[in-house]
Amino acid sequence: MHASTPKPHAVVIGSGFGGLAAAVRLGARGYRVTVVEKLDAPGGRAYVHRQDGFVFDAGPTVITAPFLLEELWTLAGRRMSDDIDMRPVTPFYRIRFHDGTLFDYTGDADAMRREVGKLAPGDVEGYERFVKTSESIFRVGFEELAHVPFGSWFDMAKIVPEMVKLESYRTVYGLVAKHVSDERLRQVMSFHPLLVGGNPFSTTSIYTLIAFLERKWGVHFPIGGTGALVKGLVKLIEGQGGQVRCNAEVKRIVLNGRKARGVELVNGERIDADVVVSNADSAWTYRWLVDESVRKRWTNERLEKQRYSMGLFVWYFGTKRKYENVAHHTILLGPRYKGLLDDIFERHVLADDFSLYLHRPTATDPSLAPDGCDAFYVLSPVPNLASGTDWAKHAEPYRKSVEKYLASTIMPGLGDAIVTSRVTHPQEFQDRLLAFRGAAFGMEPVLTQSAFFRPHNASEEVEGLYIVGAGTHPGAGLPGVLSSARVLDRVVPDAAQIH
Repeated sequence: MHASTPKPHAVVIGSGFGGLAAAVRLGARGYRVTVVEKLDAPGGRAYVHRQDGFVFDAGPTVITAPFLLEELWTLAGRRMSDDIDMRPVTPFYRIRFHDGTLFDYTGDADAMRREVGKLAPGDVEGYERFVKTSESIFRVGFEELAHVPFGSWFDMAKIVPEMVKLESYRTVYGLVAKHVSDERLRQVMSFHPLLVGGNPFSTTSIYTLIAFLERKWGVHFPIGGTGALVKGLVKLIEGQGGQVRCNAEVKRIVLNGRKARGVELVNGERIDADVVVSNADSAWTYRWLVDESVRKRWTNERLEKQRYSMGLFVWYFGTKRKYENVAHHTILLGPRYKGLLDDIFERHVLADDFSLYLHRPTATDPSLAPDGCDAFYVLSPVPNLASGTDWAKHAEPYRKSVEKYLASTIMPGLGDAIVTSRVTHPQEFQDRLLAFRGAAFGMEPVLTQSAFFRPHNASEEVEGLYIVGAGTHPGAGLPGVLSSARVLDRVVPDAAQIH
């Protein structure tokens, strides 16, 4: 490519973490990059709500494997620590059982042994065995496979013996139950798939690698919230000469035969490109942005038949007092475990009981709320829109029952302390974030929808179209979506090879 030749152009649809990471990587490889975002600000699911002096991160709040972010800063010729103040969080999670028993989940091996010993003395050895198993799975599932494209049957066949050896045919809960017998400990060791949209009773046990991943690199939170990372990545993209355009919704991917040639926006504007990367939900991308006539694998019928992750009900609220005894991350387990998960994933009914994840970012960064106040978000896994739930009708009663539960357990006097509030639910995930069926994490990570069986990073349907984010390989969660962008280094040609 001669100096006078303009750089090849890459358009990235969506500015979630996968799209921003893809943009930085493509910028580092010589592309001129334009990111187009439907919303009025970048972030996608990591959008930031600012309300009444409070700052609420809308999406991911648990930062693991920070080296994947560090790598993006390095590619852009900077150091992450120059822009981001990342703080370790401990305990990783405070888990509260329905009977009020607490379990502090940390990365400290001795402390964890003591916690397990208090809860289930007979399971300490089994727990140790589980951690070793998690490490073995991590070595293969994350270190060897997370950034590798699964574009062919051959790629999948090569890893089958290793997968069988690691018992990937078991579910997460099944593998945990093989090692420990106390039901409460089984819940503590198996809830992780819910952080990436999976049901512990049907998700492949590959996902037990999360337990070791957290132990290896810890759980972190950036000062300024997750939104600070979004802002930092946008700055990197702009520093490379790229741009992020908001209020720019894509209507369709423009094709020449079976080759992507750019995008057309809802306002009629066309943006030509040599490469198109979609960070939009993968099912939504194929169903609504790619013409049906070119789709051989991801037909409308097939997309309808896939299993999708659960939905999320999220309530963001601020209090005029501080709840100093509430940890940064708390998991409140309800009275039922398997029964509730069956309701959410299999029966698709909105249950009266729930399990909750409560986030109190002001435990680490008080600046996210006015003085003397606390910011919170509480998340409840719920069925996706396949349940037919009318959220316009159910959202407020559901929020009230969550408020009542928190007030009666770990947040006394909550009703009188609330000064600001907003909710989001599966209907909004579909309408605002364009998530197929309002599923918060794309396709459910069961074995038959993992690796080769997920929509591929290099589209099987359209030449020059690439997919990043939760709906492709390796899957949801921050390490997953950042790794999906890493895969592009293997499948997208260098800018110098284009033209």
